[in-house]
Amino acid sequence: MTAKPEKIRCDACPVMCYIADGKIGACDRYANHGGDLVRLDPLTVLETSPDKLVPFMKDTGGSDWDGDLLQSEKSFITAVGAGTTYPDYKPAPFIVSQEVEGVDMVTVVTEGIFSYCGVKVKIDTDRHIGFEREAVLVDGEPIGHVMTSEYGSKMLSLGGVDHLTGGSKKEGRVTCDALLRLCNREPVEMQIGDISLVVQAGQPPVINGAPERLMRVGCGSATIGMFAKQWVDHVDEVVVVDDHITGVLSEHQAGKLLDVPPTGIKILGRRSTPGRYFRVAEPGTGWGGTDIDDPLTILGPFNAKIAWEGLRLLMVSTTGEQYAYFMLDADLKPQPAEIPPALKLSAERIAENCEPSLCSVLFMAGAGGSLRAGVTENPVRLTKSVKDSLTYVSCGGAEAYIWPGGGITVMVDVMEMPTGSFGYVPTPALVAPIEFTLRKSDYAALGGHMEEIRSTADVLAADNRTLSHNQSQPHPHDHRHYRWKDGS
Repeated sequence: MTAKPEKIRCDACPVMCYIADGKIGACDRYANHGGDLVRLDPLTVLETSPDKLVPFMKDTGGSDWDGDLLQSEKSFITAVGAGTTYPDYKPAPFIVSQEVEGVDMVTVVTEGIFSYCGVKVKIDTDRHIGFEREAVLVDGEPIGHVMTSEYGSKMLSLGGVDHLTGGSKKEGRVTCDALLRLCNREPVEMQIGDISLVVQAGQPPVINGAPERLMRVGCGSATIGMFAKQWVDHVDEVVVVDDHITGVLSEHQAGKLLDVPPTGIKILGRRSTPGRYFRVAEPGTGWGGTDIDDPLTILGPFNAKIAWEGLRLLMVSTTGEQYAYFMLDADLKPQPAEIPPALKLSAERIAENCEPSLCSVLFMAGAGGSLRAGVTENPVRLTKSVKDSLTYVSCGGAEAYIWPGGGITVMVDVMEMPTGSFGYVPTPALVAPIEFTLRKSDYAALGGHMEEIRSTADVLAADNRTLSHNQSQPHPHDHRHYRWKDGS
């Protein structure tokens, strides 16, 4: 009998670690157990509850239950914990089949190693977190940049092959670690200029040490459109302060239609259209995402030919968190006054209409490389099959958005995936689950590894990690995903 070597060489990634017995590899994913290379995380299985309850022993002699505790015909094998097959000339770790509503389906399961990957982060806030194209730093290393703002949100593009492998060794290591933590829903502290930012998927952002609470209800103009009717009987003028579009009720189309007379107000900003002003202040963390704490700083002198003593003025931010009420004195200067209950209620209603501020993290990767060889001997046919809606792509069982154009470029919300779905390899690159599901006949047609197909029941084991199927996600076996659902 030949003794097993003291160390074995892991072939799950390009690093090719030598792992001693009882030790783990550099990725923390594989270990040497008595000379056998084992994947440490359990294979994750999604289980769907049966559509109907099976009555115990009711007129059937118990034949409705076949003794399968896992109800395997309702199980979906994810790639979480499945392992990799680097280099991908080998078939994927699991290629499983099962009959679903009379159709033989195959799911090809693998944990892909992604160098071409990153995350897109959506941060619901109107506060300034950095200028477009500004670098995002973690531990002093650039890991991405600020993108264009979207309505009520700031966007970050993090990772990508240039940061993972194109910069210094430390830049790649820090970027990979930040991506891994973001994808596994852990907090990551970032620096953008003089702004400190903590991002965690599914949690509010923390900006300069303060947790953000609300996403703005809309820009200043939109806020006027939503609440103008609630103001007209209680105030003469309203200014909604916003970093992008500050709104003025008396000049706005909504005010005109509600017969709000001119007030002689002057806004220190760039007038766009009636009642809409750009750049009333610089971006910041103050009122409406500007750098001001005193809203009166955006006002010029009132026109003495139009304004009048006692004119009532409400100024409010786009989240309703800041508001102030003024009345003009004899010199037409705004003086603070006690806000009427109806206007205070309207400010509170603006806040009530804001949605909670959250960080959303979407993993994005190109799956069109050698990974496809683990699925088929003719890789381009997999790409065409995905584009032709014959193959459904999921990540940990969650629906993946497929970008148009060449390759298989996927994007998925990490909050829809099982916890702990992501790993890494020290090349550096991220490891992410991906599954390809299609009809068995289509799999044969694209040159699939038919000899590697096993039944789902054969793959299931007692140490599987079993989760309930996420009801917010479509099931990968749902026939509606596939072009052939309508007979085509």
